[in-house]
Amino acid sequence: MRVPSLTLAAAGAALIAPALPAPATAVPPAERVAARDANAVREGGAAPDRGMAGAARAGNTAPSRGAGRAEHPGRDGTAARAERTRRTEDAVTAARLLARADRCTRVSRGRYRTDAGRPATIPVCGTRDAVFWKADLDVDCDGRPTARCNRRTDPVFAAATAVLGSDGRRLNAETLPYIVVPAPSRRWDHRASGVRGGSVAAVVYGDRVRYAVVGDTGPRDLIGEASYATARALGIPPDPRSGGVSSGVTYIVFRDSQISAVEDRAAAVAEGERLARRFLAHR
Repeated sequence: MRVPSLTLAAAGAALIAPALPAPATAVPPAERVAARDANAVREGGAAPDRGMAGAARAGNTAPSRGAGRAEHPGRDGTAARAERTRRTEDAVTAARLLARADRCTRVSRGRYRTDAGRPATIPVCGTRDAVFWKADLDVDCDGRPTARCNRRTDPVFAAATAVLGSDGRRLNAETLPYIVVPAPSRRWDHRASGVRGGSVAAVVYGDRVRYAVVGDTGPRDLIGEASYATARALGIPPDPRSGGVSSGVTYIVFRDSQISAVEDRAAAVAEGERLARRFLAHR
C-alpha cells in the first residue's frame, strides 16, 4: 500500500547527510485502496503531498558504453542501447540472487509493514556486501510530472523526491528505476548500513533482475515501494492506482555504493552487475 511520504525537508536531507538527525514522525498513512477508489471518479483532484525536499550529490559520471556495434544495424541507437542494457541485467540470474538472500541475518531492530494496518513481519537482513528485504511492490510515481505520473494518474502524487538528479531536478519515476527506503528510525537507520541516495540496488521478481538506485524515502514503518519504471521493467503492472504486486519482490541494496549522477541508468546497471557478482561470490 502506497501512502503519503514524509513532508519535512529534513527527511530528504537525512537520506544524503548522515550527520543530520532523523526526521520527525511520518504523516499518518491513508489506506491505498481507499485512496484509489475515492479518486477513481475524481480525476484531477488535489493529492496529498508525500514528497520530501532533498539533495543528491552532484557529479557527472560518464555512462557505461556497451562493447562493439549493435547486432542489428537497422535499429536506432536507443533500441540498441536498451538491448545491451537488458542483456547486461540478465547476466546475474534471479535464482542465484534469491538463493544468496535466502538466509536472514537481521540488521533491523524491528520489522516493517508492507501496508498500513498490516502486521509488521518484514525484517531488513544483511551481509557484509548488502542489505535486503522481501516485500510487496507499491508503485511510486513521485518526482517530475510526466504523462503517466501526475496528479491525475496518481491520487498521492507529489512533485518531489528525497534525492535530486545531478542537474538539480527531481527524479523521473516514469523513466528511472529507483526504490524507496524507510526514513531513519530506531527500527532501522539505512545510513548505518551504508545506504544513501544514489546507492545501487538489485530488484528481483520472478525470473527477472533489474538494477535501480535509491531515489526516495517513505514512512518509517512501511517497506516495499519502487518507481513506475522499476515496476514496468520487472513486468509488474506499473499503474500507480491499481498496479504493483502484493508479495514476491526482493530488494538487495549494496552497501557503500553510489552513482553520483543518479539518473544515469547505464552506470547503475554496470555497477549493479559488478556488485551483484561480488554479493554472490562472498559467502
